[in-house]
Amino acid sequence: MNAPTNNPHCYDDMIGHGHPISRTHPPMARSKRAAQFASFDALTGFGDAICEAGRETEAKQELSEDMIDMIDARLAVIEQHIKEQPRIAVTYFLLDTKKAGGRYVTVSGNVKKLDGIERAIIMADRTKIPIEDVRYIEGDLFRLFE
Repeated sequence: MNAPTNNPHCYDDMIGHGHPISRTHPPMARSKRAAQFASFDALTGFGDAICEAGRETEAKQELSEDMIDMIDARLAVIEQHIKEQPRIAVTYFLLDTKKAGGRYVTVSGNVKKLDGIERAIIMADRTKIPIEDVRYIEGDLFRLFE
């Protein structure tokens, strides 16, 4: 085929004709066509690293003496009622495994055991909460003492 010229009428024979459709190959779905032109991730994992760097954590807050006394008093009440496996909600600091800091989470459930050796609250679902990370404990059990 010859190279196009500067002739403005060199494509006149094609104008007005539709797009050619193959008789042997069905047309490709738009979603598959789009995938052909998707960007190539040359730096595998770089996007994940950027997301991880942007994820925020917070520092563990120091508790006042009053808060420490309140937590100790509530742990004593739980210990007295441990056979009943009281239902409580515990807010505690969960240390981040990938970067400095962490976040405060609240877990609700029944207490199975207070482990004095490991200084932890063991929930019925086997969640282990270090007592030094506890920020607040609440539950119906404590309404009698308010």
